[in-house]
Amino acid sequence: MPVLLALGSALVYGVGDYFGGRASRDQASIVVAAVGQIVSVVLVAVAVVVMGTDAPGAATWWWSAGGGMVGALGIAGLYHGFAHGDITVVAPTSAVIGAALPVIVGLSLGERPTVMALVGIVVAVTAIALVSGAVGKHQHNTPPRIVVLAVAVGACFGLLFVAFDRTDADSGMWPLLIARFASIPMLIVIGTAARVRPARHSASMRIAVLSGVFDMGANVLYLLAVRGGMLAIVSAVASLYPVTTVALAFSFDKERVTRWQGIGLVAAAAALVLVSLSRG
Repeated sequence: MPVLLALGSALVYGVGDYFGGRASRDQASIVVAAVGQIVSVVLVAVAVVVMGTDAPGAATWWWSAGGGMVGALGIAGLYHGFAHGDITVVAPTSAVIGAALPVIVGLSLGERPTVMALVGIVVAVTAIALVSGAVGKHQHNTPPRIVVLAVAVGACFGLLFVAFDRTDADSGMWPLLIARFASIPMLIVIGTAARVRPARHSASMRIAVLSGVFDMGANVLYLLAVRGGMLAIVSAVASLYPVTTVALAFSFDKERVTRWQGIGLVAAAAALVLVSLSRG
């Protein structure tokens, strides 16, 4: 069941990310992220009230708040990357980093890696090089700064996965609500400091709302999955979100990948599987 929940999370994450990237073509990514999070906080607040779960302890508050802030930065960065680079580059790169980071955290906490885990990390690095266009020619070039941003986005998502794993198992949906309590003010402060203003584009705002709904749905599925399964396995499966995002980009944006980027996509999937099985 945890793996199925994580897979569902990946599918929903992918749809939400695609919508967020589309909205960011007409709106600043920080605006899209903020709108999505404001909408989603209403949904999760209702869930907390309906479930009637008691407020968790301080540790869950700290982990949830920290995860919420880095996750929001990751979302804003991902949307910006989708708007200024190829989805077929940004999504897989961020996903591989997001999947590998929980394994690295486990190592720092004294866990011993298996040979399969080490192979998975090496394959992941290779996949990043291939997907980012280090080899071969391709029709659309993603600027190096966007590739670097995608790596940072992946790190944010990896930290979010770890943070939610560290919250109390009996805290219900409180971690998601706390995360929004921390992330929304942060995004507003960043947007205000950068003097970002929403554009008068109602269609993009509606898409931003959709991205927030899907993002919260994916977070709920991930939280349920990680409470019933191992962090590395669940986070690796949840990191398969580029499958949905890239499929939508192929269908609606007519993006195409080169042969080497295609190999990179396959390598990224293989890396996710290896990292997952290494902790099985």
